[in-house]
Amino acid sequence: MGAWSHEPFGNDDANDWAYELEDVRDLSFVERAIDEALNAEEYLEAPEGSNAVAAVEVLAKLLGKGTQLDSYTEKVYEWVKSVSITPSPELIDKAKRVLVRVAGENSELQELWGEAGPDEWAASIKALQVAISA
Repeated sequence: MGAWSHEPFGNDDANDWAYELEDVRDLSFVERAIDEALNAEEYLEAPEGSNAVAAVEVLAKLLGKGTQLDSYTEKVYEWVKSVSITPSPELIDKAKRVLVRVAGENSELQELWGEAGPDEWAASIKALQVAISA
């Protein structure tokens, strides 16, 4: 995992995913990232988990409650401003479920961060949960 931060866009996978987001004008790409993580058979690999967390951060930003604002999220912030979309309650429900999945057992991200710095990563997941729940 090429990670430099516990934040949603603090890794290579999420940043690569964000570049593809620029090419869409709806939430299909965001929902696909969440669905891929939710539909993972048994073990959730880090790339899919990272993309799902990034997708939830996009939803949080659309709700005006993003948890990360830095140079890594500039392109996401610009996309959010350009689309003016309100996520559906169904998509928010999926986002809540995917955060539980990413932070739970059989998740490579949970394992990797459990070894590297579990408190900061867990706090960032919790912040996202709060952001999309309010």
